[in-house]
Amino acid sequence: MALKLMYLTNSPRIAAIAEKNGVDRIFLDLELRGKEARQANMDTVISHNSFADVRPLRAALHKAELLVRINSVYDGTKDEVDRVINDGADVVMLPYFKTAKEVESFINAVNGRAKTCLLCETPEAAEHIDEILSVPGIDEVHIGINDLHLGYHRHFMFELVADGTVERLCTAFRQRGLFYGFGGVGRPGGNVPLPAENIIDEHYRMQSNMVILSRAFCDVTKVSGEAQVEEVFRHAVADMRAYEAVAAEKSAAQLWDSHLDTQARVQKIVEKIKAAKGE
Repeated sequence: MALKLMYLTNSPRIAAIAEKNGVDRIFLDLELRGKEARQANMDTVISHNSFADVRPLRAALHKAELLVRINSVYDGTKDEVDRVINDGADVVMLPYFKTAKEVESFINAVNGRAKTCLLCETPEAAEHIDEILSVPGIDEVHIGINDLHLGYHRHFMFELVADGTVERLCTAFRQRGLFYGFGGVGRPGGNVPLPAENIIDEHYRMQSNMVILSRAFCDVTKVSGEAQVEEVFRHAVADMRAYEAVAAEKSAAQLWDSHLDTQARVQKIVEKIKAAKGE
C-alpha cells in the first residue's frame, strides 16, 4: 500500500497543483500557541496561516483530503474545531497534547463530524500512549519527531527512528488498528547525509501509512510560475512512488539492513552536531 502523501500549504493554487500531481492530502497548519518558543533557533517553518484559508483550500480540491491542524487544547478549542469543520476540513489534527483528558476533550469537540488525527509530539504522550489510545474516537495518529526529539533532549529528530522510539509507538498504533505515520521526507535521489530512501524504507519496515512531504521535497519558494511548480511536483511525486515500489519489494532482512544503515548515518550526524556544539 502506497504512503498517503501530505503537503503543507495555504495556497489554493499550489494545493490544486499538488493534488493534480498525486498528493493525497493538503495540510493546513493553524497551530501557533507555544510553537515559536519550542522551536526557537531551529531551521523549521512556523506557519502564520489563517482560519480564513480553510474555505478557499476546500474549494480548490476535488480528490485530495484537507487536513487542518488547530492549536493545542485550550478554552477556545471547541470554537476552532467547529469553524474548521464547518469550513470544510476532512481531518482535524490535535497537536502537542500530553494527557488522555486533552484527547478526550478534542474527540468530544469533533463529535464524529470529521476524521480525528492526533499529533504525538510530547514525551508525556509517548510515555502514556496506551492510556491515550484507549480514548474512543481516534482515527489516526502522526508522530511529530521534530517537537518530540526536542522534548526528549535529543540532538537530531531521526534519533527517535534510530533508537526504537518511533517503532514502539507505531507498534502500539498498529495493534489498535489505527492509521498512522511519522515525520517528513524529502525527494529521493538527493545527496544528503540521511537520504529519503532510508526514511521511506523505515516507513515500509514499520508499516506506516502516511508521511508529510518536507520543504526539500518541493520548495515552491525556489521556483517561479505555476508551470515550474507543476513540473517539480510531477517529477518529485514520480520519484517518490518509484522508490516506494522498490521498498515494497524488499524483504524483512533487507529492510532491517537499511535500518542498520540508518542507525549508522544518524550516529554520524549526531556526532557532527555535538562536535559543532563543542560537546
